[in-house]
Amino acid sequence: MDGALEEQSTRQGQVQVYFTTNSADIELPEEKRQLLVPTNVRRYGLSQIINSESMLDTSSPIPFDFLINGTFLHTTLEEYLTANGLSSETTLNLQYVRSLIPPLYEASFEHDDWVSCVDVLSGSSIASSWNGDGVLRGNERILSGSYDGLLRVWNKSGQAITTSVSSSAGGHTSSIKSARFISPTQIASSGLDRTIRIWKYTEEADGFSAELKPMLELYGHKGGIDSIDVHGPSNRVLSASSDGSIGLWTTRKSSAPVAPSELLTSGPTAKRRKLTTSTSTPQRGPLSLIHSHTASATAAIFNPLDSTVAYSASQDHTVRTFDLATSSNVDTRTTSHPLLSLTALPGISTQLLAAGTSARHITLLDPRISAASTQIMTLRGHTNKIVSLSPDPESNYGLISGSHDGTCRVWDLRSSRQGTKDEGGGLVGEAVYVVERESQKGGARRPVGGEGIKVFGVIWDKDVGIVSGGEDKMVQINQGRGVTRAAGT
Repeated sequence: MDGALEEQSTRQGQVQVYFTTNSADIELPEEKRQLLVPTNVRRYGLSQIINSESMLDTSSPIPFDFLINGTFLHTTLEEYLTANGLSSETTLNLQYVRSLIPPLYEASFEHDDWVSCVDVLSGSSIASSWNGDGVLRGNERILSGSYDGLLRVWNKSGQAITTSVSSSAGGHTSSIKSARFISPTQIASSGLDRTIRIWKYTEEADGFSAELKPMLELYGHKGGIDSIDVHGPSNRVLSASSDGSIGLWTTRKSSAPVAPSELLTSGPTAKRRKLTTSTSTPQRGPLSLIHSHTASATAAIFNPLDSTVAYSASQDHTVRTFDLATSSNVDTRTTSHPLLSLTALPGISTQLLAAGTSARHITLLDPRISAASTQIMTLRGHTNKIVSLSPDPESNYGLISGSHDGTCRVWDLRSSRQGTKDEGGGLVGEAVYVVERESQKGGARRPVGGEGIKVFGVIWDKDVGIVSGGEDKMVQINQGRGVTRAAGT
């Protein structure tokens, strides 16, 4: 009798699990995938089981994370069963993946004013691949734009190699809002002065000093330019402006249209220009301006798979698809909130668009016109609007977001749950990691709204890591490798 009770007690403390993985090199044979395990086991214990002699029999232990129904396991199996109203008679499907690495802090570079945007030039960055020459490890460069109207190029040691010229010498006459490397020798920037500027970037042989020379000023927008994207092979620049229009431009002076004369004699830059006689930077206009949005356009990007297609986001709640060859709006997706940022993700099975909203969440959309459902998933967790997004360079299912709440958050699309009624149902994703501003640590608790430490820009580079800038006047670098995909996989 006592033996029977003991056996029953043991049975109650165990649950049947079925182990699966998407990584062929660590896949278990079929006969080893189903196992009875203690319900009080956590991630570490499950990892030990997978590594054991009777399972994978690894020569050195591989740390694993586990997903159940798309959500990472952070508790014991017993706590998971209880929280989800499941019986221990249930067979749990456990997907195991190599453990993720936290995005640890590495460095910060201080500015004189708020940092509005950042970009990276490295051996793995797209601007480097377009050029073909590549960037040697150790020679990576970080580009930052600031509210003081200046661009700065940094090395990873935190030395500012060069700073752009002031407005009197051909620089921006107001705050910079967006800046991108077109190639290792060319940069594009835009700002509240309603212009896009193309710069020639030249480094000295020692790599410790450089020059940013203004080569072209582009006019056409009648409002500040919050966002630009670039496509090096076609020498094209895409822009989104608070005037609601999407602009397409060329960086080639010889093939660029004449600048609209009315914009050269009016607007916020005109007075400065009249006072400035020391520069003779060529001035040109847009290849096309597309007027489709009914409110401020906040982001515009080239389709990474087809540079003749562009996507834009706007405060009119829409994501629009444009055929750049005909300058036509070919698709419109309407969401529930004003949109402030946009990026394209490879996605798990098809390309997705991620749009950051003023309502503190990220909406994932399928941009294909044939898609039956517009909204795929909602990512929740930020406590203020989301103004910058960047895809994980090493996976199809990760991204980083920058928010006015003073954090950057790492998301893994494999980790999702069913949304509650208050959340509107559907699939909901939660952040895998929260990257705090280092300038805030050791001080008072982070303000919920991010006052004083708002993040304005973030980019995720395979070689340099997660680079962000914001209201704390800092460019901050955090490790990026293995955050959503274990290093070496």
